[in-house]
Amino acid sequence: MTEDRDVSSQIHDYHLLINDLAIEDIKLPEPFVAGYLVETLPESWKDYKNNMKHKRKQMSLEDVIIHIRIEEQNRNRDNIEKAKELSSKANVVEEKPKPKNNRSRKQNSRTKPNASNKVQNSTIKKRGNCFVCGKSGHHAAQCRHRKRTENTNSKENLAETEVITAVISSEVSMVTNMMDWVVDSGATRHICGNGSAFTSYTTVKEGEEQVFMGDSRSTPVIGKGKVLLKLTSGKVLALCDVLHVPDIRWNLVSVSLLGKAGVRILFDSDKIVLTKNDAFVGKGYCNQGLFLLNVSDIINNNASSSSAYIVDSCDIWHGRLGHVNFSYMKRMVELSLIPKLSLENHEKYESCVESKTTKKSCKSVERGSNLLSLIHSDLGDLKNTMTRGGKRFYITFIDDYSRYTRVYLLRNKDEAKDAFIKYKIEVENQLSKKIKRLRTDRGGEYESNPFNSFCEDHGIIHETTPPYSPESNGVAERKNRTLKDMMNAMLVSSGAPLNLWGEAILSACHIQNRIPYKKTSKTLYELWKGYAPNIAYLKVWGCLAKVLLPESKKRKLGPKTFDAMFIGYAKNSVAYRFLVTKSENNLVDVNTIVETKNADFFENIFPMKLNGEQEVQKTRRDKSIEPSEFETRRSKRDRKETNLGDGFYTFLIDEDPRSYKEAITSPDAPFWKEAINSEIESIMYNHTWELVDLPPGAKTIGCKWIFKRKLKQDGSIEKYKARLVAKGFKQRKDVDYFDTFAPMTRIASIRVLIALASIHNLVVHQMDVKTAFLNGDLEEEIYMDQPESCVVPGKEKKVCKLVKSLYGLKQAPKQWHNKFDHVLVTNGYSINDADKCIYSKYEDNTCVVICLYVDDMLIFGTNLEVVCETKKFLGSKFDMKDLGEAEVILGIKIIRTPNGLKLSQEHYVEKILRKFEHFDCKPVSTPYDPSLQLKKNRELSVAQIEYAQILGSLMYLMNYTRPDIAYAVGRLSRYTQSPNQDHWTAIRRVLKYLRGTINYGLCFSGFPSVLEGFSDANWISDSDEMKSTSGYVFILGGSAVSWRSAKQTCITRSTMEAEFIALEKASSEAEWLRNLLADIPLWTRPAPSVSMRCDSQAAIAKAKSKIFNGKNRHIRLRHNIVRQLLETGVISLEFVRSELNLADPLTKPLNKKLVEETSRGMGLMPTTEVKSCGNPTY
Repeated sequence: MTEDRDVSSQIHDYHLLINDLAIEDIKLPEPFVAGYLVETLPESWKDYKNNMKHKRKQMSLEDVIIHIRIEEQNRNRDNIEKAKELSSKANVVEEKPKPKNNRSRKQNSRTKPNASNKVQNSTIKKRGNCFVCGKSGHHAAQCRHRKRTENTNSKENLAETEVITAVISSEVSMVTNMMDWVVDSGATRHICGNGSAFTSYTTVKEGEEQVFMGDSRSTPVIGKGKVLLKLTSGKVLALCDVLHVPDIRWNLVSVSLLGKAGVRILFDSDKIVLTKNDAFVGKGYCNQGLFLLNVSDIINNNASSSSAYIVDSCDIWHGRLGHVNFSYMKRMVELSLIPKLSLENHEKYESCVESKTTKKSCKSVERGSNLLSLIHSDLGDLKNTMTRGGKRFYITFIDDYSRYTRVYLLRNKDEAKDAFIKYKIEVENQLSKKIKRLRTDRGGEYESNPFNSFCEDHGIIHETTPPYSPESNGVAERKNRTLKDMMNAMLVSSGAPLNLWGEAILSACHIQNRIPYKKTSKTLYELWKGYAPNIAYLKVWGCLAKVLLPESKKRKLGPKTFDAMFIGYAKNSVAYRFLVTKSENNLVDVNTIVETKNADFFENIFPMKLNGEQEVQKTRRDKSIEPSEFETRRSKRDRKETNLGDGFYTFLIDEDPRSYKEAITSPDAPFWKEAINSEIESIMYNHTWELVDLPPGAKTIGCKWIFKRKLKQDGSIEKYKARLVAKGFKQRKDVDYFDTFAPMTRIASIRVLIALASIHNLVVHQMDVKTAFLNGDLEEEIYMDQPESCVVPGKEKKVCKLVKSLYGLKQAPKQWHNKFDHVLVTNGYSINDADKCIYSKYEDNTCVVICLYVDDMLIFGTNLEVVCETKKFLGSKFDMKDLGEAEVILGIKIIRTPNGLKLSQEHYVEKILRKFEHFDCKPVSTPYDPSLQLKKNRELSVAQIEYAQILGSLMYLMNYTRPDIAYAVGRLSRYTQSPNQDHWTAIRRVLKYLRGTINYGLCFSGFPSVLEGFSDANWISDSDEMKSTSGYVFILGGSAVSWRSAKQTCITRSTMEAEFIALEKASSEAEWLRNLLADIPLWTRPAPSVSMRCDSQAAIAKAKSKIFNGKNRHIRLRHNIVRQLLETGVISLEFVRSELNLADPLTKPLNKKLVEETSRGMGLMPTTEVKSCGNPTY
């Protein structure tokens, strides 16, 4: 660095250079970067560099930059002051006692020459200038000008006044900065030069007190009072009896007075540290030989008593206690639960006013006499704001005697019963008492039959409020309001995203239980547990924390912590919960939740607020300033980081109504009413029931409305569907039903038919059977209650006798399928023996194939005419809806391309990435990290429910259109019961891989038109159970039609045995596929053998060999199956090299090149390479 430029601007250039190197993947160790920065400082910074080099504590680059900038600011300020001053003088601070009579006493006016100032002594050097005269070559103690001044002072006769000398300059001037306070070990009084710093002030009579100047002049003390200094630590230092001297050069803090107040000051070479009762209070730094306090503000507040004391920041404790009411904080101070606070003239916080304003509440009713004698409960709804785990509701249980509260988060209201069961088991076991009464409102979650039955079975009296009188359950209503207010205040004050409301309300409940109840002197926790809580561990919700990395993730070089936001307290543990906001070198995934107690908290810093402010500043800067080349490159790097704004976190979704009442009161009520009317019309048209009186001894089953929005392929709403469903769970076996089995087509069958359509250029159309289950004829006698919205006036007591089947009945699928079978078979269609839901008909050189999936069907025809005839025939037999050309089936898009057809779930991939907050993540090129060795978790699981949700979504995707993630999903599914951080890292990698391959789909080009199979195994891939992994894939029409990746059920002793077991599974699938194709008229007759490819010569030789010995008798049955399929011509075996084996990615993790090659071999290609040709012309 050079002397002709500001150090700050040169540091900026240095920082940009480091960022550029990082972009080029040149990552230098942070200690080296920080050390080199210090080494390049200009020559005038030589002393500072030596001081930094010998620091014991290792500093990060950020800390070094901040330290240098502070030093530069101090140097610039001192240079300005030196330009205005010719010299500086210093004397000892001392207070003289008043004379006892009116006679002047010369001996009392003499100052003590040996009481030298620590500031003076610490800054005088032999080679420096004298602080008295400004000349070099001697110290101030030997200065003859000083001696002359002392002689003059000793001869001066003062009147009856109090003389005070202080560290002042010879040039009288005002204090330049009200924030500069020098800590002086020689001063016996606090002195301030700015009158606006005082919070309380008393004037002093003229001439009553004086401060003796160093140039034989004296300056009067015009007043005294109290000053409150807010330190950068957040603590407030109260200084009483501070003298107001306008002509003082520096504000002085007396070390001796601080010591009397219990404040201990530790002096180091370049800093001071203030502590009280072994607790950190604040610190200061050394500037030009003077120790200055780190003061962030001078505040207005009232205090009393001693000359100096520490006031714990009211803001900090208000935040730690979840923005609780100040009246509760006063009681906690009185009960010594929290340190002494200054709460007399506190102001209302804006975030509290924004989030807590409400109307007056009613008085509560009777109280419980003992623990668990009365429990209050209420359910809160956060409308459309869901938590990260998909929770939308919260339910509270409040013990009336102690008011101790538990909160549970719910996905839907139906989980209220499960939450109460969990609460009941836990509290009754902990307290050895029984719940006597439960008081709730009349919400549907409490009035359900299962909930009431549970209370009756356990002897719990379920009390409900009178209609429209929620104040009767005022305890729960008030508690929910209090928790919601605290939650809102915590979210608003911290700037956290709304989907963290679950963490906030759990933390609010945790804090509320540790606050004294207004009618007693004990906390809720003490009334419940029997002993007082320790709340010293509480922290401000949403603040920044530096969390220590686990030992397994630490590196010898680089940071040992990562940035996170404090979001709560771990359940049944001493750990805290953190949301990771920033992690160097990707050691910890951003946007994940971790639990640990090893962290440092910065309770005045809120990372979410900082992110928002930085975004605003960045936007303004981009609009006003044209960025340079360096700034452009840096902005590209910044965009790689995950955006932590509200828009990224908050996941809003309009859920389908869960009841008839909810549907008709929703914003989409007109659409739901139309769907209800359409369903009733279909039921009446089919003559599904008739109204009769309930026969004696007979029982009715209830019914329920189910509502669903049906989506188009682009995710928009196609139509609103309402379905009347019978409550089949009330049916009795062998009374209300007998057989319930109904076949279901396999997804592999649909892919085979799509492959045939691409080979033979078939027309593919789609139809939907309206109210399909209403077509089945019932053989049993079943009675049902009249449904909501269609109770016949005057016949309210009658019931519905079902004539035909209805959705929800256990036998409804079977009856519908029997009816459909009968109609098609009697009209010349044949049923496929391999898949009972596929029907085909061949006549006059035309072929039509129907694939039925419950009430949706695909129709494949050799031309448009035969397809239209088939649709006309089906429409005459059933109430059908013609959907035209097939576009979506089971959530899979069917796209016509110039070369064939493509199956894609791009919209579904985007949906799960957004749902699980990985849409903006950095993509990776492989779905599984080969270096990651996963094992079963022997410790506590980490977010097991969320892990299972992600895995279930991935499994659906893998089974339908994405064989490239089959191994990763199959491997991760083995750890669903108890996942740990390694498992979470692996499953997030799958999501990142999907982000990079979001537009991949199965592309059927029509070639080759033969069925080929690939088989592979990975010996002992599971180290926990010592079992291998099998995999196979079958290709038809240029894409995969069937695949599987699964752990083998037995332990194998060699690679050959593992490969042979995988070959047997693949051979069985090949036989089924061959039989499926053989029953379709479009397939070649006779059906050719299925070519099976295997990369194990030993397994192929074993399959073809007739010799069998006892060493592998445990695979004898599999050996016989494979040999029989070979001899009958069902399969043929061929050898293939491992790099060409398409089943290889189904058994083991591969590198980027092999993943791309095998994916392309299985027909997986992005949309950019396969363009849609629009509607085909026939």
